[in-house]
Amino acid sequence: MRKEIRFTGFGGQGIILSGFIYGKAAAIFGGKNATMTQSYGPEARGGACSSDVVIEDGPVSFPEVTAPEIMVVMSRDAYNTHKKLIRKGVRVFYDQDLVQVEEGLGAEFIPIPSLKIAEGLGKKIVANIVMLGALAAGSDMVPKDAVKQAILSTVPPATKELNEKAFEAGYAQAKQVLEKIKA
Repeated sequence: MRKEIRFTGFGGQGIILSGFIYGKAAAIFGGKNATMTQSYGPEARGGACSSDVVIEDGPVSFPEVTAPEIMVVMSRDAYNTHKKLIRKGVRVFYDQDLVQVEEGLGAEFIPIPSLKIAEGLGKKIVANIVMLGALAAGSDMVPKDAVKQAILSTVPPATKELNEKAFEAGYAQAKQVLEKIKA
């Protein structure tokens, strides 16, 4: 089993951290092997960035993402840059307030208002954690509890409660969206 995930957005959204946490969830708490690679522009904040995670049952044969099964997209520029990877069978989680997707690419698009949910929790900085919750709800690559454990073991102790709320809010939102899609 080889699974590939690409997280993409701009610097400051926690894209690299999301990839780190998801890879940690797979490798440390999920019993899989995982690699994470990252790419970002020269700007500290606001520049394009992405984080790729490859998960395998055995040793990771090649650490680069070439055909992701899942994409998490948190900015319009990131969508435009990476949409060439969107094809039939890809599940795309995207922030519906920041990204305008094009139907007809064959993918399954999962709109998640991650920034709005994070703002509702009092800190927009946890929008990436909202997306990790959505990913946990909409993928069986890594168990929900493994993702939650990875988050709580990574974030600063003073932010654990907020991050857990963000994760659960994203999980619940994705479950709602996926039920509507199935109906």
